Amino acid sequence: MTGCVRGSGKHVAAADTVQPSPAGRPLPPPLALYIHLPWCVRKCPYCDFNSHAAKGSLPFTDYADALIADLEQELPLVWGRTVTSVFFGGGTPSLFPPATIADILDRASALLRFEPGLEVTLETNPGTAEHGRFRAYLGAGVNRLSFGVQSFDDGCLARLGRIHDADQARRAIASARADGFDNFNIDLMYALPGQTVAMAERDIAEAVALDPSHISHYQLTLEPNTVFAARPPEGLPDDDEAWTMQRECQTRLAEAGFEHYEISAYARPGLRCRHNLNYWRFGDYLGIGAGAHGKITQGADGTLLRRSKRKHPNDYLAQAAGPGRIATEAAIAPEDRPFEFMLNALRLHEGFSLTAFEARTGLAGSTIEAPVAAAVAHDWLVVEGDRIRPTESGLRFNNALLGLFLP
Repeated sequence: MTGCVRGSGKHVAAADTVQPSPAGRPLPPPLALYIHLPWCVRKCPYCDFNSHAAKGSLPFTDYADALIADLEQELPLVWGRTVTSVFFGGGTPSLFPPATIADILDRASALLRFEPGLEVTLETNPGTAEHGRFRAYLGAGVNRLSFGVQSFDDGCLARLGRIHDADQARRAIASARADGFDNFNIDLMYALPGQTVAMAERDIAEAVALDPSHISHYQLTLEPNTVFAARPPEGLPDDDEAWTMQRECQTRLAEAGFEHYEISAYARPGLRCRHNLNYWRFGDYLGIGAGAHGKITQGADGTLLRRSKRKHPNDYLAQAAGPGRIATEAAIAPEDRPFEFMLNALRLHEGFSLTAFEARTGLAGSTIEAPVAAAVAHDWLVVEGDRIRPTESGLRFNNALLGLFLP
């Protein structure tokens, strides 16, 4: 494993400043690499991600080869650029053995320029975590884990269709810490079937007691094309109770020293998720793997190219080495760029700088004067010099705020 992908994974979040190139044009935004591993043990009834229940043994070697073939086809989009973070998402990436993860990282770092000490995150399901594997993931180059815990209440976990119980989650996290991981996220959900405010607060207390560097805390939503959307579970809290859960849990997290920096993200000082920050700041990212999405800034005219890959693993495996791997490809039209930018940036408490908006979208700041003024009138945004940020009301009513920027 090349030394360039090892490191603590700890980063102090950089501001969304934009450095000019020697020619006077803004440099392209930071570049991240997303790697999708699409298999899981069993698909959860609320999940709308591109995940597929594993049937029999998985083609680890063939899929790793397909990922690298896919990446090789993407290289002309990003010649000479440096990757600042890598994220293995799924599915359940921890189904893949550490040796395969190491192989993927080794070969990717031979094709791309990896920033020294870059953040490398692996999503893991406590139900697939085997004691002793975490140290091997660390040796493979992974320096940040994200545990899909969702709740520490066994009843809630059963109603969510999770394959683990609360004790398995505690043991998996303790095992990772014992094996050397000090930078990890715990995913929690609230407004779960049968959940009370007190139960949601207990989940926060349990998570904090495990001393993670980061907690993601988001409301259960019934996404289209999921089992829960077709057959909603009984006992879902109403909107008022869900809001109370959110507010009380935010208070508990603040008391525990976690910075609330994005609608659903809380971090210890200096340990924000660098990969997700790049999304929220409208950075660039390569997406490889079945169903993976990417966004790349191209050329002197700043064309913003979106591209997605074949969703089904079998289709992807068959076509990863050629143009057939691409499912969709389109440039983001100038009139759509303000909404696309705000869809990400207005999730952040820090908001964005007008300079960054102009550099990342290629548009003049004047193109958003009217919707910004309307949002200020609603008390959803505040303007502080070059910086525009959402108010507490703007964060709470984020969908209504975003609607102002639709073309």
